[in-house]
Amino acid sequence: MTKQEKANEIHKILDKYYPTTPIPLDHTDPYTLLVAVLLSAQCTDVRVNQVTPHLFAKADNPTDMIKLEVEDIKAIIRPCGLSPRKSKAISELSHIILNEHDGVVPQSFEELEKLPGVGHKTASVVMAQAFGFPAMPVDTHIHRLAYRWTLSTGKNVVKTEKDLKKLFPKQSWNKLHLQIIFFGREYCPARGHDPLVCPICSKYGRKSLF
Repeated sequence: MTKQEKANEIHKILDKYYPTTPIPLDHTDPYTLLVAVLLSAQCTDVRVNQVTPHLFAKADNPTDMIKLEVEDIKAIIRPCGLSPRKSKAISELSHIILNEHDGVVPQSFEELEKLPGVGHKTASVVMAQAFGFPAMPVDTHIHRLAYRWTLSTGKNVVKTEKDLKKLFPKQSWNKLHLQIIFFGREYCPARGHDPLVCPICSKYGRKSLF
């Protein structure tokens, strides 16, 4: 079986298990999604969704956010971890969005990645989920699964993103990256994983455990 044939079969499995893919981070617009994705770094979506209502009750737009002291933001988002860095980034990117983008989250990878605390993965999520632009956000979980399923060599997330984009139709990317995340959480976790039981690993995964 070629890698492309394997990718096609894995795609069918993901479609079967996750025909719909709700966005896991609660948000109301591109700005609140951007903040939520930034907060999700090294933090679970569940925890982010517990924290953002408190933050967005005070400021759910850049105009209100810059009125808050960084220390006040940090106190609210502390449960998400890395609060000193994240609070500073949220404050600074809010100023930039107001001053350079008329208060509107920019709709380009280039401009998003210029914002403090926003890397390529975060920009990809916003472009895909807020603006519907075809993107394949690859975090450590998708990177791990792509290697485990032998769809990529697993050298780094940049290489994994390129490999997955070659194997799957462009129109499927936005949904696919969520399907992979959901599947990984339920059937293919990093720890305590039984490859003989996993619907994908049992057929197409690497033979060695990791």
